[in-house]
Amino acid sequence: MAMSFEWPWQYRFPPFFTLQPNVDTRQKQLAAWCSLVLSFCRLHKQSSMTVMEAQESPLFNNVKLQRKLPMESIQVVLEELRKKGNLEWLDKNKSSFLIMWRRPEEWGKLIYQWVSKSGQNNSVFTLYELTNGEDTEDEEFHGLDEATLLRALQALQQEHKAEIITVSDGRGVKFF
Repeated sequence: MAMSFEWPWQYRFPPFFTLQPNVDTRQKQLAAWCSLVLSFCRLHKQSSMTVMEAQESPLFNNVKLQRKLPMESIQVVLEELRKKGNLEWLDKNKSSFLIMWRRPEEWGKLIYQWVSKSGQNNSVFTLYELTNGEDTEDEEFHGLDEATLLRALQALQQEHKAEIITVSDGRGVKFF
């Protein structure tokens, strides 16, 4: 299922790597950066990274053009993603972050759909089974990081569709 990433046309346009001073142009540019970050992370199933990793990744560093988005500009893009609810800082220094190309409620909905369609209601799973088990290999949430998974399960718990529990080897979840 490995798909190649389709870079947007802006990525091949050198001025894209310099935040533009004109307010309207800058808003369109930030929207394009946000879309690019979310698409890239979704394809690569990347849900967390450090700002340093981001700066060195192909995401903000076009080797062919020899252009790199400056650190200050990366911070602006990340802050824009945070305002939209797609990013959560993992530390006070804002050096690492959780990137959410799907909101926790959306992940919860996908997980609950799988539970229902596979007849697993009233079943208990470990967190590991949900994201790494053979039964979920074909599901989009397979391989999901634990922090995002817990947020998704908390959303389901608020809807009374699941309960996060402690099991012998860590945490688990019971679906209703």
